[in-house]
Amino acid sequence: MSKNVISVHIDDRLIKVKELFEKNSFHHLMVINSREELVGVISDRDYTKAIHPNIDMPSATTKDLATLNKRVHQIVTRDVICITKNTSLRDAIKLFYENKISCLPVVDSKKKPIGVVSWRDLLKWLYEKVSKTS
Repeated sequence: MSKNVISVHIDDRLIKVKELFEKNSFHHLMVINSREELVGVISDRDYTKAIHPNIDMPSATTKDLATLNKRVHQIVTRDVICITKNTSLRDAIKLFYENKISCLPVVDSKKKPIGVVSWRDLLKWLYEKVSKTS
């Protein structure tokens, strides 16, 4: 589990999402409400689909750049499958496999995000296990 959870508020603009994805090396942003409860996830793919492809080009028009004024709530994936810190590795893998998802937010009892597990985390863990036995 990655404990470095970075989140955005449901009403933030996509310009903030852009800045966070550019500044950090992750693929998912947790989306929270005013009570800091997890309400969704934005992947880097969700973001890329939502903005105009010319955003970072010198030829970007005012209309292209206006896509950065969209709000997070317009593109967020809301039906998020979450786990707790007590969820077994087997159950987490099953959720990834059965739901074809790329991350599992880890939440506490108040639904506040405390971590995230991605399929990359699982592959890294597996690689380290295999490397130790080789």
